[in-house]
Amino acid sequence: MSVDAREWGWEHSSSRGVARLVLLSIADRVPDGQCVAWASLASLIQRTNASRTAVRTALIALAESGELELLDDLEGPQRATVYRLPRAAAWLAKVAAAKKDDPDAYVEPPADTDPVPELDEEAKRRLRRYGIWPKKGTESDPSRRNPTGAESDPSRRIPTPRRVGIRTKEGTDSVPQNQSEPKVNRKGSSSGGAAVTSASEWQVDPASHTWARQQGHLDRLGEAGLQAADAKWRAHRADFKPRSAAAWAADWRSWVAREHAPARPNPSAPPGSNGAAPAGMTRAEAHTAALLAALGEPTGTEQ
Repeated sequence: MSVDAREWGWEHSSSRGVARLVLLSIADRVPDGQCVAWASLASLIQRTNASRTAVRTALIALAESGELELLDDLEGPQRATVYRLPRAAAWLAKVAAAKKDDPDAYVEPPADTDPVPELDEEAKRRLRRYGIWPKKGTESDPSRRNPTGAESDPSRRIPTPRRVGIRTKEGTDSVPQNQSEPKVNRKGSSSGGAAVTSASEWQVDPASHTWARQQGHLDRLGEAGLQAADAKWRAHRADFKPRSAAAWAADWRSWVAREHAPARPNPSAPPGSNGAAPAGMTRAEAHTAALLAALGEPTGTEQ
């Protein structure tokens, strides 16, 4: 019977775009001439390859057009939403009545005035063989239903479990294990955010210094060159708003990676030219700089 419902959708439905895909997805599950089928919101999203918002909008549009009806007193497997295609049911009933005596009889095209067969209690009982049962409890009240499907009904959603794990005494990762330890690279913090500090007060942490040595920037620039790059970075960042230590560290590394080494004479260079080669960025620094640029953070190329 889903073939007949799909044929009505293809030939006579006025829906378009995502709404048409949603309608045909529901019609594909119709088991009999009553044109009743269940479909979860997740299954419609998967079948139509559309976003959750697009599917919800399509369901509302189909309901407003009269081509889709939400049956609040019924539910499918795992409490899925049950829908009916009333105009498809009217069309199938019209065809069945016209061809009852003459299989070759001509059937007038469907019209909005075609009567929709009543879905009585006997018809609802027959739907149980397809996994569609009467709904129990107060959730059958239409005023409490979300017209976009059962999965979006807040009363049915399983609450997200609270996060578990080892937490510090104050409930934040920024608190040292030893309360007497000083908190470096920290100017102030709030209960809902990370500690921030200014560029001038931020100190080069051991991890950043180790990074400069491992990446070869310390050998390339030398200790004096690294200090000069650090001073230049602080001068350029003096007017920047306070940030977290991690943000300053990433920005400092990006700056150092792009800092030119002090000019050294190159015997093979043409007279009057500068023999120092510009320093490039590693792939890790390039990704960091691109991420900071996407977030609106300085990338270290402002020098």
